[in-house]
Amino acid sequence: MTTEFAPGFLWGASTAPHQIEGNNLNSDFWASEGRIPGMERSGDACDSYHRYREDMGLLADAGLDAYRFGIEWARIEPVPGVFSRAELAHYRGMIDTASELGLTPVVTLHHFTSPLWFAQEGGWLGDRAVERFRTYTEAVSPILEGVEWVVTMNEPNMLAIMVGMARAVRDRQTAEEWQSPTVDNESPRPPLPAPDVKIGERLVEAHHAAREVLRERTAAKVGWTVANRAFVARPGAEEKKRELEHIWEDLYLEGAHGDDFVGVQSYSSQWVGPDGIEPHPPHPDNTLVGTAYRPDALSIAVRHTAEVTGGMPILISENGIATRDDTRRIAYTREALDHLGAALADGIDVRGYLHWSLLDNYEWGHWEPTFGLVEVDRETFERRPKPSLAWLGETARRARG
Repeated sequence: MTTEFAPGFLWGASTAPHQIEGNNLNSDFWASEGRIPGMERSGDACDSYHRYREDMGLLADAGLDAYRFGIEWARIEPVPGVFSRAELAHYRGMIDTASELGLTPVVTLHHFTSPLWFAQEGGWLGDRAVERFRTYTEAVSPILEGVEWVVTMNEPNMLAIMVGMARAVRDRQTAEEWQSPTVDNESPRPPLPAPDVKIGERLVEAHHAAREVLRERTAAKVGWTVANRAFVARPGAEEKKRELEHIWEDLYLEGAHGDDFVGVQSYSSQWVGPDGIEPHPPHPDNTLVGTAYRPDALSIAVRHTAEVTGGMPILISENGIATRDDTRRIAYTREALDHLGAALADGIDVRGYLHWSLLDNYEWGHWEPTFGLVEVDRETFERRPKPSLAWLGETARRARG
């Protein structure tokens, strides 16, 4: 790879606490598991709550220098206004371990899951939602000393969909099978329901409240991450594409104005026709989550994000592929990085690349899709690094020169 990456460019991988920690008993998502048809339980997950040093060691030993991980609100504040000193110390221990191993910690405060009590009092549409998130951020800010990168919220546009879907399931008392927004089925890919704008606006408000706290109490760069659809218009569908981009992405990219960076999270691309998002047909090259094999989506996402945010610094906070074939993972990532390099050559400000994911993990209701650089035995929790981990580490070494 001949791309020139700036000094200090971050190379690493990302995870989410609920997907890898295990036994997140006080969260709203845990309470849903097993109650909705088709939703598998997370259970012990990857037991990373206890094995995080091993996980970080695999990254560092491979030659990578950054790790994005989350802290779990439901553990830190199990009941309203009661904060666990032990859990705060646990997550501070993770931050210290990352630094000790030479990894730059990128810490996410909210990755889809909330305390069950928060959901029960109305969740993100509750009267006290913004206040609750602000108070949580105030409680965790002391453990963020020395952390350079803080993500307030992961993919608020996908969170808005998940909140809306959960509300619809609850209101209808439906017995329909759970369909994670991140996992497709064997039928042609249906368009997901658009993010609820009302929920999205509330999430922007909560993000700004958390940003204010972090700016007052820490020296961290503050931003949030957005799920990028990388829409491409069919001839004559340019106006429909712009309309959908606003609902799906631009509301949240515009909500990032004033931030220090924005996270780009890209996996695939979708065609937009005059009638809207086109269902993606079955194809032998489709990923395990039913999406098209589109490594070029990363460049599309980066360019659109830079355009909407006016050139704000970008962190690739997630990019990867669900596949059982690790040679395909390497090929996808190599091509995605080539497309990213073209965007950098055009002057787009990208500060790092964090692969999704470090581990094969719990994919929001399902265990089958495998995104990881490391396989995890779900009985023994043995970590088995795949060739892609060493490949990405070597890619990082060459990029640093």
